[in-house]
Amino acid sequence: MAGVEPSRSAAGVVVHWLPLGAGGHVVRWNGALYEMVQARREKRVAAALYHSALEIVVDGNRYVIEMAPVWATRTADRGVVLEGPVGLRWLGRFVAFRYEIRRWRDGSIPDLAEAVDSLRLVDEDAARVQHLFELVPQAPPLTWGRDELRTGEMWNSNSLIAWLLARSGHDMSIIRPPSAGRAPGWRAGLILASRQLRVDAHTP
Repeated sequence: MAGVEPSRSAAGVVVHWLPLGAGGHVVRWNGALYEMVQARREKRVAAALYHSALEIVVDGNRYVIEMAPVWATRTADRGVVLEGPVGLRWLGRFVAFRYEIRRWRDGSIPDLAEAVDSLRLVDEDAARVQHLFELVPQAPPLTWGRDELRTGEMWNSNSLIAWLLARSGHDMSIIRPPSAGRAPGWRAGLILASRQLRVDAHTP
């Protein structure tokens, strides 16, 4: 379902699901090995792994929202709003171990043609989409691949997307990976959003 794009005439959100490591055999093989080990440890059947990315339309302008390694693209104007470390916090001083969060106007999503599913949230109101847009620079710069929040899952790009959608009030019961698939890190984003929303509810 690659190439799905929100209409520029209204606010909208599209969630894309791409196979982990799309376009890169090494990442895909490592992901499969990781899932095989996890499945055996948890006594379940291994699942296909997915990476998520967002496209949104705000005030008629289209943006791509994604978390990726700093070195993944050389495009200068790619809407970087935040950077964080990969693996270990101190490694973040090196470019090879930094990720960036992009809110990229008219941006591209690498390997979008390999997307397995794309969920268009058609009943979006402008205020909710605007809230998501404004949340992007407020994302926590947690270490990619670590569980610093003690959620039981490592923080990664799926965590960011889940956090943005949940924190901005989307119905998370309808947003899930493709059938028989899994998105490592997704639950970490949901847990953080839930914690923050509880705090908000008790703040005068």
